[in-house]
Amino acid sequence: MIIAQAGRLQYEAIIFLASLRASAPGWTGRVIVAEPRAEGAWAGHDTVIADGCRDLIIGFGAQIVSFTATHFGASYPQGNKIEALQVLPTGEPFIFFDTDTLVTGPLDQVAFDTRRPSASMRREGTWPLPPLYGPGYAAIWKSLYDRFGLEFDGTLDLTQPDEHWERFLYFNAGWFFGADPAEFGRRFLEWALALRDDPNDELACQAMDPWLDQIVLPLVIHSLGGGRPGPELDGLDGGITNHYRKLPLLYAQFDHHAIDVLEDAVAPKPVKRVLRDWEPARKLVYQQKGRTKVQPIFADRSQPVKEKVIRNQLKSRGWWLI
Repeated sequence: MIIAQAGRLQYEAIIFLASLRASAPGWTGRVIVAEPRAEGAWAGHDTVIADGCRDLIIGFGAQIVSFTATHFGASYPQGNKIEALQVLPTGEPFIFFDTDTLVTGPLDQVAFDTRRPSASMRREGTWPLPPLYGPGYAAIWKSLYDRFGLEFDGTLDLTQPDEHWERFLYFNAGWFFGADPAEFGRRFLEWALALRDDPNDELACQAMDPWLDQIVLPLVIHSLGGGRPGPELDGLDGGITNHYRKLPLLYAQFDHHAIDVLEDAVAPKPVKRVLRDWEPARKLVYQQKGRTKVQPIFADRSQPVKEKVIRNQLKSRGWWLI
C-alpha cells in the first residue's frame, strides 16, 4: 500500500508504480493506493486524485481505494498511513511504503517474514531530544513501553553505549510490514491517539509533530513480536528500494543507478504527458536539471552529510523543488 491524493503524492505514486513495474516485473502482489476522502479530518481540502494521474495509476495495475481519515488528516498528514491501514484485507500480510519511494530492484525476491514485523532503519537521531537535566533517552523510551504494558530491555541494542540514540528501537516509517493490517492498525491508531491527546510526564519537553508515527511504530512492531530488520531485508533502503523523500534529494543523495531507473521508468510518453505538469519532474527529470545542476553540487562528497545540510544547500541554490 501507498498513499496518494491531489498534489505531490499523486505524482510520486506514478513514479513508485512505474519503477515497480520496471524493476520488479515478477511482482504479482496487489498494489493498493489509499486515497483520503475530502471529509472528516480532510474536510475542506482537495484530496481527489486528478483524472490523468488516476488513469495512469490504474493502468499500472494498482487499485485505488478511498478511506475517511477521522483523527489526523490535514493537521497531521503523516497520520494517513495509520488510518489507511483500515482499507487493507484483514488477516493478509502487507507492506506499506511511503509514496516517495523508488523501486530499483526485484522487490518480489525480498524474503519478508511477516510473522516478524519490521520497518526502515534509514533514520537519524531525530527523536527524542532529551533536555539537559533529564529525563534521558532510556527514561523517555522506557516510559512508553511501560505505559502500554510492553517489555523494554529486549528492544535494546547492547552494542551501542548507554544514552546513545541508536541503542533504542527507532525506525523511519518509510516502510513497514506485518501479518495483519487490522491488528497492526488498531494498535498504531490507539497508541498514537493516546500519546497525542495525553502525553505522559516524560514527554513534556518533546515535540510530537512530525515524529508521532515514528514514536509509536517501534512500540507496535515490538508488541507484535518484531524488531530490527535482519540481513534478508538489506535491499530495502539499498539496492531494491530508495526512500528519496523529495525529488531533489534523489539527485543529491543517490547513485547513478537510481537516477537511471527513475528516468527510464518515467520516459514513456503516457507517463511524461502527466508528470511534466509537476514542476519537480519537469525541471529535474525531463529538462535534465537534476543531472546537470543538482547532482554536481554533491558529487565530490566523500563523507555522509546530514539531510538537513543537503536541504539547506538545495534551498540556497534554488533547487528545492517540491
